[in-house]
Amino acid sequence: MARPGYLRRKSVEDSLAAAEDPDRRLRRDLTAWDLAVLGVAVAVGAGIFSVGATAAANHAGPAVIVSFLIASVVCALAIMCYAEFASTLPVAGSAYTFSYATMGELVAWIIGWDLILEMALAAAVIAKFWGVYLSDAFGLFGVDVPTTVSVGGLAVDWGPVVVVAVFTTLLAVGTRLSTRVNSVFTILKVGITVFVIVAGFFYVRAENYSPFVPPSEPTEGAADLEQPLFAFLSGADPSAYGVLGVLSGAALVFFAFIGFDVVATTAEETKSPQTTVPKGILGGLALVTVLYVLVTVVVTGMVSYRELAQEESPSLTSAFVLVGADWAGQVISVGILVGLTSVLMVLLLGLTRVVFAMSRDGLLPRAMSRTSPRFGTPVRLQVGAGVVVALVAGLAQVELLEEMINIGTLSAFVLVSFGIPVLRRTRPDLPRGFRVPLSPALPVLSGLACLWLMSNLTALTWLRFLAWLALGFAVYAAYSYRHSLQSGRGDGGRAPVAGTGARPR
Repeated sequence: MARPGYLRRKSVEDSLAAAEDPDRRLRRDLTAWDLAVLGVAVAVGAGIFSVGATAAANHAGPAVIVSFLIASVVCALAIMCYAEFASTLPVAGSAYTFSYATMGELVAWIIGWDLILEMALAAAVIAKFWGVYLSDAFGLFGVDVPTTVSVGGLAVDWGPVVVVAVFTTLLAVGTRLSTRVNSVFTILKVGITVFVIVAGFFYVRAENYSPFVPPSEPTEGAADLEQPLFAFLSGADPSAYGVLGVLSGAALVFFAFIGFDVVATTAEETKSPQTTVPKGILGGLALVTVLYVLVTVVVTGMVSYRELAQEESPSLTSAFVLVGADWAGQVISVGILVGLTSVLMVLLLGLTRVVFAMSRDGLLPRAMSRTSPRFGTPVRLQVGAGVVVALVAGLAQVELLEEMINIGTLSAFVLVSFGIPVLRRTRPDLPRGFRVPLSPALPVLSGLACLWLMSNLTALTWLRFLAWLALGFAVYAAYSYRHSLQSGRGDGGRAPVAGTGARPR
Protein backbone atom coordinates (compact mmCIF):
# COMPACT_ATOMS: atom_id res chain seq x y z
CA MET A 1 0.00 0.00 0.00
CA ALA A 2 1.33 3.43 -0.99
CA ARG A 3 2.31 5.68 1.88
CA PRO A 4 0.17 8.88 2.19
CA GLY A 5 1.92 11.97 0.86
CA TYR A 6 2.38 13.57 4.25
CA LEU A 7 4.25 10.43 5.44
CA ARG A 8 6.69 10.35 2.52
CA ARG A 9 10.31 10.18 3.60
CA LYS A 10 13.41 11.68 2.08
CA SER A 11 16.07 9.03 1.76
CA VAL A 12 19.54 9.51 3.18
CA GLU A 13 20.92 9.24 -0.36
CA ASP A 14 18.63 12.04 -1.59
CA SER A 15 19.63 14.26 1.32
CA LEU A 16 23.34 13.71 0.66
CA ALA A 17 22.85 14.33 -3.06
CA ALA A 18 20.93 17.58 -2.42
CA ALA A 19 23.92 18.84 -0.43
CA GLU A 20 26.01 18.64 -3.63
CA ASP A 21 23.74 20.97 -5.63
CA PRO A 22 26.28 23.60 -6.83
CA ASP A 23 23.77 26.44 -6.36
CA ARG A 24 22.73 25.30 -2.89
CA ARG A 25 25.94 23.94 -1.43
CA LEU A 26 27.62 25.02 1.81
CA ARG A 27 31.40 25.00 2.25
CA ARG A 28 32.95 22.47 4.65
CA ASP A 29 35.20 24.74 6.72
CA LEU A 30 34.52 23.88 10.38
CA THR A 31 36.57 21.68 12.74
CA ALA A 32 35.76 19.87 16.02
CA TRP A 33 37.19 22.88 17.88
CA ASP A 34 34.86 25.21 15.97
CA LEU A 35 31.84 23.07 16.89
CA ALA A 36 32.82 22.84 20.56
CA VAL A 37 33.23 26.62 20.64
CA LEU A 38 29.82 27.07 18.98
CA GLY A 39 28.23 24.86 21.66
CA VAL A 40 29.91 26.71 24.52
CA ALA A 41 29.17 30.05 22.84
CA VAL A 42 25.43 29.47 22.62
CA ALA A 43 25.06 27.80 26.05
CA VAL A 44 27.17 30.20 28.13
CA GLY A 45 25.39 33.54 28.01
CA ALA A 46 23.50 35.70 30.47
CA GLY A 47 21.81 32.57 31.79
CA ILE A 48 24.96 31.30 33.48
CA PHE A 49 24.80 34.29 35.84
CA SER A 50 21.05 34.17 36.47
CA VAL A 51 19.21 30.94 35.70
CA GLY A 52 20.78 28.97 38.56
CA ALA A 53 20.05 31.70 41.09
CA THR A 54 16.44 32.00 39.89
CA ALA A 55 15.89 28.24 40.06
CA ALA A 56 17.44 28.12 43.55
CA ALA A 57 15.33 31.02 44.81
CA ASN A 58 11.97 29.93 43.42
CA HIS A 59 12.12 26.17 42.86
CA ALA A 60 14.83 24.00 44.38
CA GLY A 61 16.99 25.82 46.93
CA PRO A 62 20.59 24.50 47.09
CA ALA A 63 19.36 21.30 45.38
CA VAL A 64 19.34 23.29 42.14
CA ILE A 65 22.78 21.70 41.77
CA VAL A 66 20.92 18.40 41.32
CA SER A 67 18.50 20.13 38.92
CA PHE A 68 21.43 21.09 36.72
CA LEU A 69 22.83 17.56 36.81
CA ILE A 70 19.43 16.13 35.83
CA ALA A 71 19.11 18.63 32.98
CA SER A 72 22.66 17.93 31.77
CA VAL A 73 22.10 14.14 31.78
CA VAL A 74 18.87 14.54 29.80
CA CYS A 75 20.65 16.85 27.40
CA ALA A 76 23.59 14.43 27.09
CA LEU A 77 21.25 11.58 26.16
CA ALA A 78 19.58 13.71 23.50
CA ILE A 79 22.89 15.10 22.25
CA MET A 80 24.24 11.58 21.75
CA CYS A 81 21.24 10.96 19.49
CA TYR A 82 22.04 14.17 17.59
CA ALA A 83 25.67 13.06 17.27
CA GLU A 84 24.69 9.70 15.75
CA PHE A 85 22.30 11.32 13.29
CA ALA A 86 24.79 14.02 12.31
CA SER A 87 27.55 11.46 11.77
CA THR A 88 25.19 9.37 9.62
CA LEU A 89 23.46 12.20 7.77
CA PRO A 90 25.84 15.22 7.77
CA VAL A 91 23.41 17.63 6.12
CA ALA A 92 22.09 21.04 7.23
CA GLY A 93 18.80 21.12 9.09
CA SER A 94 19.48 19.17 12.28
CA ALA A 95 16.33 17.60 13.76
CA TYR A 96 14.30 18.59 10.68
CA THR A 97 16.53 16.61 8.32
CA PHE A 98 16.79 13.65 10.71
CA SER A 99 13.00 13.47 11.13
CA TYR A 100 12.46 13.62 7.35
CA ALA A 101 14.57 10.47 6.97
CA THR A 102 12.81 8.54 9.74
CA MET A 103 9.28 9.77 10.45
CA GLY A 104 8.11 11.37 7.24
CA GLU A 105 7.47 14.80 5.79
CA LEU A 106 4.72 16.07 8.09
CA VAL A 107 6.69 15.30 11.25
CA ALA A 108 9.78 16.86 9.65
CA TRP A 109 7.78 19.98 8.81
CA ILE A 110 6.43 20.23 12.36
CA ILE A 111 9.88 19.96 13.90
CA GLY A 112 11.35 22.39 11.36
CA TRP A 113 8.55 24.82 12.19
CA ASP A 114 9.34 24.36 15.90
CA LEU A 115 13.05 24.98 15.31
CA ILE A 116 12.26 28.21 13.46
CA LEU A 117 10.20 29.30 16.47
CA GLU A 118 12.94 28.28 18.92
CA MET A 119 15.85 29.94 17.15
CA ALA A 120 14.08 33.07 15.91
CA LEU A 121 12.55 33.76 19.33
CA ALA A 122 15.80 32.94 21.13
CA ALA A 123 17.77 35.25 18.84
CA ALA A 124 15.24 38.06 19.33
CA VAL A 125 15.19 37.59 23.14
CA ILE A 126 18.99 37.55 23.32
CA ALA A 127 19.26 40.63 21.10
CA LYS A 128 16.70 42.41 23.30
CA PHE A 129 18.62 41.62 26.47
CA TRP A 130 21.90 42.60 24.79
CA GLY A 131 20.57 46.12 24.35
CA VAL A 132 19.41 46.25 27.99
CA TYR A 133 22.73 44.96 29.34
CA LEU A 134 24.67 47.35 27.12
CA SER A 135 22.87 50.26 28.75
CA ASP A 136 23.39 48.72 32.21
CA ALA A 137 27.10 48.22 31.54
CA PHE A 138 27.49 51.87 30.55
CA GLY A 139 25.53 52.88 33.65
CA LEU A 140 27.86 50.95 35.96
CA PHE A 141 30.74 52.98 34.59
CA GLY A 142 28.88 56.29 34.99
CA VAL A 143 27.76 56.74 31.36
CA ASP A 144 24.03 57.25 30.65
CA VAL A 145 23.02 55.81 27.25
CA PRO A 146 19.31 55.73 26.24
CA THR A 147 18.11 52.30 25.09
CA THR A 148 15.53 53.53 22.57
CA VAL A 149 15.32 55.95 19.67
CA SER A 150 12.22 57.31 17.97
CA VAL A 151 11.77 56.25 14.34
CA GLY A 152 8.64 57.58 12.65
CA GLY A 153 6.91 57.89 15.99
CA LEU A 154 7.85 54.35 17.03
CA ALA A 155 10.12 53.67 20.01
CA VAL A 156 12.82 51.31 18.69
CA ASP A 157 15.43 49.56 20.84
CA TRP A 158 18.56 50.43 18.87
CA GLY A 159 20.93 47.97 20.61
CA PRO A 160 19.31 44.78 19.26
CA VAL A 161 19.15 46.21 15.74
CA VAL A 162 22.84 47.12 15.74
CA VAL A 163 24.14 43.82 17.13
CA VAL A 164 21.94 41.73 14.80
CA ALA A 165 23.11 43.79 11.81
CA VAL A 166 26.79 43.25 12.69
CA PHE A 167 26.54 39.48 13.07
CA THR A 168 24.24 39.07 10.11
CA THR A 169 26.95 40.71 7.99
CA LEU A 170 29.66 38.48 9.45
CA LEU A 171 27.63 35.31 8.85
CA ALA A 172 26.78 36.35 5.30
CA VAL A 173 30.47 36.90 4.47
CA GLY A 174 31.45 33.43 5.68
CA THR A 175 30.88 30.85 8.40
CA ARG A 176 34.61 30.34 8.92
CA LEU A 177 35.26 34.04 9.59
CA SER A 178 32.29 34.35 11.94
CA THR A 179 33.38 31.30 13.96
CA ARG A 180 36.86 32.82 14.37
CA VAL A 181 35.33 36.04 15.73
CA ASN A 182 33.04 33.95 17.89
CA SER A 183 36.01 32.02 19.33
CA VAL A 184 37.51 35.25 20.65
CA PHE A 185 34.27 36.23 22.40
CA THR A 186 33.82 32.71 23.78
CA ILE A 187 37.33 32.46 25.26
CA LEU A 188 36.88 35.89 26.82
CA LYS A 189 33.54 35.08 28.45
CA VAL A 190 34.73 31.69 29.75
CA GLY A 191 37.71 33.50 31.30
CA ILE A 192 35.39 36.01 33.00
CA THR A 193 33.15 33.18 34.23
CA VAL A 194 36.08 31.28 35.74
CA PHE A 195 37.31 34.47 37.43
CA VAL A 196 33.87 35.08 38.98
CA ILE A 197 33.66 31.46 40.16
CA VAL A 198 37.07 31.64 41.86
CA ALA A 199 36.24 34.99 43.48
CA GLY A 200 32.88 33.68 44.70
CA PHE A 201 34.39 30.67 46.46
CA PHE A 202 36.00 33.02 48.98
CA TYR A 203 32.50 33.99 50.19
CA VAL A 204 31.00 30.48 50.39
CA ARG A 205 29.66 29.34 53.79
CA ALA A 206 28.69 25.70 54.41
CA GLU A 207 25.55 26.58 56.38
CA ASN A 208 23.97 28.07 53.25
CA TYR A 209 23.68 24.56 51.78
CA SER A 210 21.36 23.46 54.59
CA PRO A 211 18.69 22.28 54.09
CA PHE A 212 19.98 20.97 50.78
CA VAL A 213 16.46 20.00 49.61
CA PRO A 214 14.11 22.46 51.34
CA PRO A 215 10.71 21.02 52.36
CA SER A 216 7.90 21.60 49.89
CA GLU A 217 5.91 24.81 50.39
CA PRO A 218 2.64 25.94 48.79
CA THR A 219 2.92 29.00 46.58
CA GLU A 220 0.27 31.68 46.45
CA GLY A 221 -0.94 33.93 43.72
CA ALA A 222 0.02 31.72 40.76
CA ALA A 223 -2.62 31.79 38.01
CA ASP A 224 -3.85 28.37 36.86
CA LEU A 225 -2.31 28.69 33.40
CA GLU A 226 1.02 29.72 34.92
CA GLN A 227 1.36 26.40 36.76
CA PRO A 228 3.39 23.55 35.25
CA LEU A 229 1.18 21.55 32.86
CA PHE A 230 1.52 18.41 35.04
CA ALA A 231 0.27 20.27 38.12
CA PHE A 232 -2.50 21.97 36.10
CA LEU A 233 -3.83 18.67 34.70
CA SER A 234 -3.45 16.69 37.94
CA GLY A 235 -5.09 19.38 40.07
CA ALA A 236 -2.10 19.50 42.42
CA ASP A 237 -1.72 22.63 44.51
CA PRO A 238 1.07 24.95 43.28
CA SER A 239 4.20 24.41 45.35
CA ALA A 240 7.91 25.20 45.47
CA TYR A 241 10.92 23.25 46.75
CA GLY A 242 10.85 19.59 47.69
CA VAL A 243 11.41 16.84 45.13
CA LEU A 244 8.93 18.35 42.66
CA GLY A 245 10.75 21.67 43.02
CA VAL A 246 14.01 20.00 42.05
CA LEU A 247 12.33 18.51 38.96
CA SER A 248 10.63 21.78 37.96
CA GLY A 249 13.99 23.47 38.53
CA ALA A 250 15.51 20.99 36.06
CA ALA A 251 12.89 22.01 33.49
CA LEU A 252 13.78 25.66 34.03
CA VAL A 253 17.57 25.30 33.92
CA PHE A 254 17.31 23.10 30.83
CA PHE A 255 17.21 26.46 29.04
CA ALA A 256 20.95 26.59 29.72
CA PHE A 257 21.57 23.64 27.40
CA ILE A 258 19.39 24.46 24.42
CA GLY A 259 22.24 25.56 22.20
CA PHE A 260 23.61 22.16 21.36
CA ASP A 261 20.90 21.29 18.87
CA VAL A 262 22.00 24.42 16.98
CA VAL A 263 25.50 22.97 16.58
CA ALA A 264 24.06 19.97 14.72
CA THR A 265 22.67 22.33 12.04
CA THR A 266 26.27 22.99 10.89
CA ALA A 267 27.02 19.33 10.03
CA GLU A 268 27.03 20.15 6.32
CA GLU A 269 29.73 22.78 6.87
CA THR A 270 32.03 20.53 8.91
CA LYS A 271 35.18 18.76 7.80
CA SER A 272 35.03 14.96 8.36
CA PRO A 273 31.59 15.27 10.02
CA GLN A 274 31.39 11.57 10.97
CA THR A 275 34.02 12.12 13.67
CA THR A 276 34.10 15.90 14.04
CA VAL A 277 30.45 16.46 14.95
CA PRO A 278 30.29 13.96 17.87
CA LYS A 279 33.58 15.22 19.33
CA GLY A 280 32.59 18.87 19.03
CA ILE A 281 29.08 18.52 20.46
CA LEU A 282 29.94 16.22 23.38
CA GLY A 283 33.12 18.11 24.27
CA GLY A 284 31.25 21.41 24.39
CA LEU A 285 28.48 19.92 26.54
CA ALA A 286 30.99 18.58 29.08
CA LEU A 287 32.62 22.00 29.51
CA VAL A 288 29.30 23.82 29.80
CA THR A 289 28.01 21.39 32.45
CA VAL A 290 31.11 21.92 34.59
CA LEU A 291 30.80 25.72 34.34
CA TYR A 292 27.09 25.79 35.22
CA VAL A 293 27.46 23.44 38.19
CA LEU A 294 30.40 25.46 39.57
CA VAL A 295 28.49 28.74 39.24
CA THR A 296 25.48 27.17 40.99
CA VAL A 297 27.65 25.81 43.81
CA VAL A 298 29.03 29.33 44.30
CA VAL A 299 25.73 31.22 44.19
CA THR A 300 23.94 28.86 46.61
CA GLY A 301 26.96 28.79 48.94
CA MET A 302 27.44 32.57 49.08
CA VAL A 303 23.94 33.38 50.36
CA SER A 304 20.87 31.50 51.55
CA TYR A 305 18.27 30.64 48.93
CA ARG A 306 15.83 32.54 51.20
CA GLU A 307 17.78 35.74 50.65
CA LEU A 308 17.83 35.13 46.91
CA ALA A 309 14.06 34.58 46.94
CA GLN A 310 13.57 38.10 48.33
CA GLU A 311 15.35 39.62 45.32
CA GLU A 312 13.22 40.85 42.43
CA SER A 313 15.56 39.25 39.85
CA PRO A 314 17.87 36.76 41.61
CA SER A 315 21.29 36.41 39.98
CA LEU A 316 24.96 35.86 40.73
CA THR A 317 25.30 39.64 40.93
CA SER A 318 22.64 39.61 43.68
CA ALA A 319 24.73 37.14 45.67
CA PHE A 320 27.86 39.30 45.41
CA VAL A 321 25.93 42.44 46.41
CA LEU A 322 24.41 40.65 49.41
CA VAL A 323 27.88 39.76 50.71
CA GLY A 324 29.16 43.30 50.11
CA ALA A 325 31.23 42.65 46.98
CA ASP A 326 29.62 45.31 44.75
CA TRP A 327 32.66 45.37 42.45
CA ALA A 328 31.53 42.05 40.95
CA GLY A 329 28.58 43.74 39.26
CA GLN A 330 30.85 45.50 36.78
CA VAL A 331 32.79 42.35 35.95
CA ILE A 332 29.64 40.27 35.55
CA SER A 333 27.93 42.92 33.41
CA VAL A 334 30.85 42.83 30.99
CA GLY A 335 30.75 39.01 31.03
CA ILE A 336 27.04 39.03 30.26
CA LEU A 337 27.45 41.46 27.38
CA VAL A 338 30.26 39.40 25.84
CA GLY A 339 28.32 36.20 26.49
CA LEU A 340 25.15 37.40 24.79
CA THR A 341 27.12 38.57 21.77
CA SER A 342 28.37 35.10 20.88
CA VAL A 343 25.03 33.43 21.73
CA LEU A 344 23.26 35.66 19.24
CA MET A 345 25.68 34.81 16.44
CA VAL A 346 25.19 31.06 16.82
CA LEU A 347 21.39 31.37 16.97
CA LEU A 348 21.33 33.44 13.77
CA LEU A 349 23.49 30.78 12.13
CA GLY A 350 21.23 27.94 13.27
CA LEU A 351 18.04 29.72 12.23
CA THR A 352 19.19 30.25 8.67
CA ARG A 353 20.49 26.67 8.30
CA VAL A 354 17.12 25.19 9.27
CA VAL A 355 15.22 27.48 6.88
CA PHE A 356 17.90 26.76 4.23
CA ALA A 357 17.32 22.99 4.52
CA MET A 358 13.53 23.33 4.42
CA SER A 359 13.61 25.63 1.39
CA ARG A 360 16.08 23.34 -0.45
CA ASP A 361 13.47 20.58 -0.03
CA GLY A 362 10.73 22.83 -1.41
CA LEU A 363 8.76 23.08 1.84
CA LEU A 364 9.57 26.80 1.81
CA PRO A 365 10.28 28.83 -1.36
CA ARG A 366 13.30 27.31 -3.13
CA ALA A 367 14.83 30.71 -3.93
CA MET A 368 15.70 31.11 -0.26
CA SER A 369 18.24 28.28 -0.42
CA ARG A 370 20.55 29.68 -3.09
CA THR A 371 24.10 30.18 -1.87
CA SER A 372 26.57 32.84 -2.95
CA PRO A 373 29.36 31.54 -5.26
CA ARG A 374 31.72 34.03 -3.61
CA PHE A 375 30.99 33.45 0.08
CA GLY A 376 29.50 29.93 0.04
CA THR A 377 26.62 31.02 2.32
CA PRO A 378 22.90 31.73 1.71
CA VAL A 379 23.44 35.49 1.78
CA ARG A 380 19.90 36.59 0.93
CA LEU A 381 18.41 34.22 3.49
CA GLN A 382 20.90 35.33 6.15
CA VAL A 383 20.07 38.99 5.56
CA GLY A 384 16.33 38.30 5.52
CA ALA A 385 16.50 36.38 8.80
CA GLY A 386 18.57 39.16 10.34
CA VAL A 387 16.01 41.79 9.34
CA VAL A 388 13.13 39.76 10.86
CA VAL A 389 14.99 39.12 14.14
CA ALA A 390 16.07 42.77 14.38
CA LEU A 391 12.52 44.04 13.84
CA VAL A 392 11.02 41.64 16.39
CA ALA A 393 13.71 42.40 18.97
CA GLY A 394 13.57 46.14 18.36
CA LEU A 395 9.80 46.53 18.46
CA ALA A 396 8.23 43.67 20.47
CA GLN A 397 8.27 42.49 24.08
CA VAL A 398 9.68 39.08 23.12
CA GLU A 399 11.06 38.46 26.60
CA LEU A 400 7.52 37.45 27.61
CA LEU A 401 7.81 34.34 25.42
CA GLU A 402 11.04 32.86 26.81
CA GLU A 403 9.50 29.51 27.73
CA MET A 404 8.48 29.01 24.09
CA ILE A 405 12.16 28.51 23.37
CA ASN A 406 12.32 25.60 25.83
CA ILE A 407 9.28 23.80 24.47
CA GLY A 408 10.49 24.13 20.88
CA THR A 409 13.87 22.66 21.81
CA LEU A 410 12.45 19.81 23.87
CA SER A 411 10.02 18.80 21.12
CA ALA A 412 12.99 18.52 18.74
CA PHE A 413 14.91 16.47 21.30
CA VAL A 414 11.96 14.07 21.66
CA LEU A 415 11.72 13.33 17.94
CA VAL A 416 15.47 13.00 17.43
CA SER A 417 15.66 10.58 20.37
CA PHE A 418 12.83 8.38 19.12
CA GLY A 419 14.21 8.58 15.59
CA ILE A 420 17.44 6.71 16.42
CA PRO A 421 15.83 3.26 16.86
CA VAL A 422 13.74 3.88 13.73
CA LEU A 423 16.78 4.59 11.54
CA ARG A 424 18.69 1.68 13.13
CA ARG A 425 15.86 -0.64 12.10
CA THR A 426 15.12 0.77 8.65
CA ARG A 427 18.72 1.50 7.56
CA PRO A 428 21.14 -0.73 9.50
CA ASP A 429 23.50 -0.58 6.49
CA LEU A 430 24.38 3.11 6.87
CA PRO A 431 27.90 3.95 8.12
CA ARG A 432 27.79 5.65 11.52
CA GLY A 433 30.71 7.64 12.87
CA PHE A 434 29.12 7.55 16.33
CA ARG A 435 26.58 5.16 17.85
CA VAL A 436 24.42 5.81 20.92
CA PRO A 437 25.19 3.02 23.39
CA LEU A 438 22.47 0.70 24.67
CA SER A 439 20.02 1.51 21.87
CA PRO A 440 17.04 1.47 21.86
CA ALA A 441 16.95 1.80 25.68
CA LEU A 442 18.92 5.08 26.00
CA PRO A 443 17.26 6.89 23.05
CA VAL A 444 13.79 5.95 24.34
CA LEU A 445 14.77 7.03 27.87
CA SER A 446 16.00 10.33 26.40
CA GLY A 447 12.70 10.93 24.63
CA LEU A 448 10.65 10.13 27.75
CA ALA A 449 12.84 12.38 29.93
CA CYS A 450 12.36 15.27 27.51
CA LEU A 451 8.59 14.69 27.53
CA TRP A 452 8.68 14.85 31.34
CA LEU A 453 10.54 18.16 31.24
CA MET A 454 7.98 19.47 28.75
CA SER A 455 5.19 18.56 31.19
CA ASN A 456 6.85 20.86 33.75
CA LEU A 457 6.48 23.90 31.51
CA THR A 458 3.47 26.10 32.14
CA ALA A 459 0.04 25.42 30.70
CA LEU A 460 0.10 28.89 29.11
CA THR A 461 3.30 27.98 27.26
CA TRP A 462 1.61 24.83 25.95
CA LEU A 463 -1.37 26.84 24.69
CA ARG A 464 0.93 29.23 22.84
CA PHE A 465 2.85 26.27 21.45
CA LEU A 466 -0.35 24.64 20.16
CA ALA A 467 -1.33 27.91 18.48
CA TRP A 468 2.06 28.02 16.73
CA LEU A 469 1.60 24.40 15.59
CA ALA A 470 -1.87 25.20 14.22
CA LEU A 471 -0.36 28.01 12.16
CA GLY A 472 2.31 25.58 10.95
CA PHE A 473 -0.27 23.02 9.83
CA ALA A 474 -2.05 25.75 7.86
CA VAL A 475 1.16 26.77 6.08
CA TYR A 476 1.98 23.12 5.29
CA ALA A 477 -1.49 22.47 3.85
CA ALA A 478 -1.57 25.70 1.83
CA TYR A 479 1.98 25.63 0.43
CA SER A 480 4.51 23.03 1.55
CA TYR A 481 2.59 19.83 0.77
CA ARG A 482 2.20 20.79 -2.90
CA HIS A 483 5.67 22.30 -3.42
CA SER A 484 7.71 19.57 -1.74
CA LEU A 485 10.30 18.06 -4.07
CA GLN A 486 9.38 14.64 -2.69
CA SER A 487 5.87 15.06 -4.09
CA GLY A 488 7.12 14.97 -7.67
CA ARG A 489 5.36 18.30 -8.30
CA GLY A 490 7.76 20.64 -6.53
CA ASP A 491 10.23 22.65 -8.58
CA GLY A 492 8.01 22.54 -11.61
CA GLY A 493 7.24 18.83 -11.32
CA ARG A 494 10.55 17.77 -12.80
CA ALA A 495 12.02 14.41 -11.92
CA PRO A 496 15.27 13.84 -10.04
CA VAL A 497 18.49 13.87 -12.00
CA ALA A 498 19.27 10.28 -12.94
CA GLY A 499 21.75 8.60 -10.66
CA THR A 500 21.91 11.40 -8.07
CA GLY A 501 18.52 11.63 -6.40
CA ALA A 502 18.74 15.44 -6.73
CA ARG A 503 16.31 17.52 -8.74
CA PRO A 504 17.51 19.98 -11.38
CA ARG A 505 17.34 23.67 -10.71
